[in-house]
Amino acid sequence: MAESEILTSPTPPADERVAYGDAPSQFADFRYPAAAGPLAVMIHGGFWRVRYDLTHAGRLCAALTRAGYATANLEYRRAGEPGGGGRGTFDDVEAGVEFACRHTGASDAIVIGHSAGGHLALWLASRSPRVAGVIALGPVAGLRLAYEQNLSNGAAAELIGSPEEFPERYAFADPCRLSALAPRILLHGTADDIVPIVHSREYVKAQGGELVELAGGDHFVVIEPEVVLPQLAKLRCV
Repeated sequence: MAESEILTSPTPPADERVAYGDAPSQFADFRYPAAAGPLAVMIHGGFWRVRYDLTHAGRLCAALTRAGYATANLEYRRAGEPGGGGRGTFDDVEAGVEFACRHTGASDAIVIGHSAGGHLALWLASRSPRVAGVIALGPVAGLRLAYEQNLSNGAAAELIGSPEEFPERYAFADPCRLSALAPRILLHGTADDIVPIVHSREYVKAQGGELVELAGGDHFVVIEPEVVLPQLAKLRCV
């Protein structure tokens, strides 16, 4: 499916929307399978900016729920809204995963993230014991690399500033510098011109995990359900 279709196609409604904080963007959309199943938490992309929300990620969540997974499509504060960007964004995704586990009664969750959401998922793998595994889809896996490449016209600087001015922020937030606690699978299209595949290659070289390269794939093929589901099943067997 093309980028425009993924971003605009109708999304099946969630079963419930539940807040995990007081800010308007601190909530998750939950979908439940017919029988109890493992929990998958989805973190959407959009270069950490407020103009992109969780709506388009609902299509993948609905497909995962049909396949037997309880899903939590996580919203979080992003750059451009009060409390968003910087530490607030990171605090939200960590709190959101913790809340999703408690809300569903799950002991842990597989965290799936696309693009900037993939960055946040890989970051969570370095610190949260609730993360049983990560599937990172076309992730911005190198935050300093994103700054150096000026991805999306300065998105990394908009999130946490420059590495020269704030080296401690990059030490905290760059997955390439953080050892992971959970198994990780990275899916990346070789023709991705939004987040180049070098991000996933450099991450795996630095921190391990498995990289699945999709020959000729773009930035959006990686969030197709038929691409994600086999990797999700494989990760559960690790």
